[in-house]
Amino acid sequence: MQYRYIRSAKLLYKISTEDHLFSGDYTLDPYKNCEFGCRYCDSSYEDMIYVKTNAVELFEKEIQNLEKGTIIIGSVHDPYQKIERDIGITREILRIIEKNNLGCHILTKSDLVLRDIDILSNIKNCKVTISILSLNENITKIFEKNVPSSISRLEVVKKLREEDTDSGVALLPFLPFLIEDEIEDIIKKIKDYKAGYLISKYLELKGDQRNIFFNILKEYFPDLLPKYEDLYKENYTPEESYIKKINTQLISYCKKYEISFVY
Repeated sequence: MQYRYIRSAKLLYKISTEDHLFSGDYTLDPYKNCEFGCRYCDSSYEDMIYVKTNAVELFEKEIQNLEKGTIIIGSVHDPYQKIERDIGITREILRIIEKNNLGCHILTKSDLVLRDIDILSNIKNCKVTISILSLNENITKIFEKNVPSSISRLEVVKKLREEDTDSGVALLPFLPFLIEDEIEDIIKKIKDYKAGYLISKYLELKGDQRNIFFNILKEYFPDLLPKYEDLYKENYTPEESYIKKINTQLISYCKKYEISFVY
């Protein structure tokens, strides 16, 4: 992975529509692109991570006239890239959030977030959501080969909860026909690891991502390709009837295992 150091003109963005999934008012990404390279993600196909060297400076300036609200950290690109371990941009931003009594919702796949428990535990309105895809390693190795195992990520949730930081799991994206048989096992497992909630949303296939994802299916799951073509037709979202069917199952199992569900 290569890194390029840049100065950004803006860091904080106001969310213009209601964010029912993550309950955020603003978004913030200390880095651009992501080293995890998940093959269902449309954020980047580059081998270059852009480090926003003036992110802390910008953030301090942009919050001066900020209305109180929740800031989503890592809305598009993971805020805990490997280089974060050395330069600590995300950590410094969290310090500013704590100092200014702001709220935050961190989205990540990395266990590096545990480094910042000392700050997170002092932020009054703080959530950390760890995303997983599947408990099946055959699936995760295809789509998330550079990401810690799902169980390792669930361990992060458990440790955060033990330190009184609100933490839960995002089943994102929900991959049709690939994880349906796992739904109950996944929800039971996240309950075992003390997750406070589950967030889920279906796979979106916008623009070039549609062809890229369909080519992956053609290579690894050729029998599913016709099903996906029928499910998505000319849309970037699955048919509404399928979405309702899956959400009904998720709601049912979340009730069974007493997990709060957001979708």
